[in-house]
Amino acid sequence: MRHALPETPTDPELDVLSPMLHRNGNSWSADFRGLSLRTALQPIYSISHKRIIGYEALIRAFDPDNANVLPIHLFELPASDAETLLLDRLCRYLHMQNYSIAEDQLNWLFLNVSPRVVTIGNRTDSFFGELLAKTKLPPHQIVIEIVEQPTDDAERLRETVAYYKKLGCLTAIDDFGAGHSNFERIWNLSPDIVKLDRKLLTRATEDHKARQILNGIVSLLHQSGCLVLLEGVETSDQAMIAIDAGVDFVQGFFFCRPSTDLTQLSNISTDFDQLLQKYKASHQITRDPTHLLVEFFQDGFHRATEQLQSGATMAQACSKLLSHPTVSRCYLADDKGVQIEDTLISDAGSRNLDPRFKPLESTSHADWFRQQYLRQALAQPGNLQVSTPYLCVTGAYMCVTLSLCFTHGSDLRVLCCDVLANTSAPFVTPD
Repeated sequence: MRHALPETPTDPELDVLSPMLHRNGNSWSADFRGLSLRTALQPIYSISHKRIIGYEALIRAFDPDNANVLPIHLFELPASDAETLLLDRLCRYLHMQNYSIAEDQLNWLFLNVSPRVVTIGNRTDSFFGELLAKTKLPPHQIVIEIVEQPTDDAERLRETVAYYKKLGCLTAIDDFGAGHSNFERIWNLSPDIVKLDRKLLTRATEDHKARQILNGIVSLLHQSGCLVLLEGVETSDQAMIAIDAGVDFVQGFFFCRPSTDLTQLSNISTDFDQLLQKYKASHQITRDPTHLLVEFFQDGFHRATEQLQSGATMAQACSKLLSHPTVSRCYLADDKGVQIEDTLISDAGSRNLDPRFKPLESTSHADWFRQQYLRQALAQPGNLQVSTPYLCVTGAYMCVTLSLCFTHGSDLRVLCCDVLANTSAPFVTPD
């Protein structure tokens, strides 16, 4: 049965909401439509700090028989925009009241704000400022989470984020990586923290390419000035993916489930030392394979450049390099990065040619100066350089490029060699 709610203005204030809250020993609860609402907190951890740095506040609803009511059903109950706004504010009021009496007075409290509420609420109201004053929580301890999805009023969303920032709160975009994500929203709103949708992690668990995309997203978000939180971590393998991706914070069942027992916050612990030791052991085994490439190919490269200095042709000088089963092609560039001769394609490279990318095959007079491996080689003549894996523009396959700058008469030249990145062929030093 639907219980009558108090008459409320369009923007319900504290005097409307306060009678709906009740203190029960060491925690607060709230009444809404005959349901009892309680706060559950889930810890958020910093990987580098190896400890809790915040908690996400989640609402838990119970019927008169103390049976759990799913949050999705709770938020279907409001019959009007005004009631939706009331429920949203009631949840935040409840969470902040509970956190104000919790033992942890250092770490962040993450509070969710519905985008729908953002568009229907009064952008200039003083509700949240009054709530901060009543609960005596410092604004810098609050992180306001806004779900990343389209909104009918982008300007109002921007003003809402600015309102919370002006109060002194941090802001976070939630569920980034879901269907409506875009970096334009990040650039426009400049959130302090971006929470990645768990679907990105699920895909990264199943697909190595998705894992590379996840790492790239984290890197771009960092370059945009945002800290990155990965939620939904449920297994040890996913924790390793999170660590490797470079995210700042993690959250999920693997570390700790949400709990309504707020008295146990100080007793929650996770052995990050063990996790990081596992990561380091794994990283030690596979770390920086570029050093292996340098060891395998540096003698062959130096012999090739010596032959070029003695007047040998590219085909003669690079024959040994091209015979290696991982090498796809060799080419020569001048000190401006411009390719001097046609590319030499190995047998392995020929087998990997895809006719769909035939317009990209010819690289005569191509300019490679933009490539980091070319500039690094010019900056350190005589030292063999190796790039990180990347998509080769001449054939759309993954490769790494070895490059060595040497003198040819009075000029500088750079010998480059592409090595297939996805290969099981053994590395044998050319001789």
